[in-house]
Amino acid sequence: MNRSPYGRHRPSPEKSRVWALPFVNRTHAARFLAAALEKYAGENTLVLAIPRGGVPVGRIVADHLGARLDVVLVRKLGAPGDPEYAVGAIDESGWSYVSPDAEQAGADADYLHEEMQRQMQVLVERNHRYRGARAPEPVHGCTVIVVDDGLATGATMIAALHAARRQHPARLVCAVPVASAGALAAVSPLCDEAVCLATPSAFGGVAQYYLDFPQVGDQEVQNALYGDQSCES
Repeated sequence: MNRSPYGRHRPSPEKSRVWALPFVNRTHAARFLAAALEKYAGENTLVLAIPRGGVPVGRIVADHLGARLDVVLVRKLGAPGDPEYAVGAIDESGWSYVSPDAEQAGADADYLHEEMQRQMQVLVERNHRYRGARAPEPVHGCTVIVVDDGLATGATMIAALHAARRQHPARLVCAVPVASAGALAAVSPLCDEAVCLATPSAFGGVAQYYLDFPQVGDQEVQNALYGDQSCES
């Protein structure tokens, strides 16, 4: 019987099949990403997924590697009038990254301060929604793989890697199915290894490289993290 991609049985990456962009969906991409990360299989590996789109990818990677899964709570700082374009990112501790072109995109100091406050509130709400009373998975001394479904600017991954590094993992890996060359170059110095399946030229956005790329909802995140159990209130 076929199991949900969020079940606890390991999916079998389609090693024998040749893939080309676009990926069919996140599950398809995650299976190939999991195969590329097999050397990190083991109980001392922790997969940290960036919500929301990175969580279904992270579930499949974690199951294949026999690893633990948790979220790393970061939020992009959206540009004025274009919230999907990241001019930076912030983590749940309040540490922020501001991209060099933020001011050119219209994000002055006052705007960034207000945007950071807005996104910090979202992070507080997501921490309650996704973790509830559960403590975050321990990072210290582990091999930590930070996963997302793709990188456009790399801003949220920069914040996520910074948040993970602050907790002293033994090894820190960035893993994504697809990324722009610029984003990959930006994040690579912040980790011990960057694993990316594809860096297409003329990068137009992550969704461009998936045939099916629906928005991931909070319930899907909770199911990926905890199966049918919802977070404790």
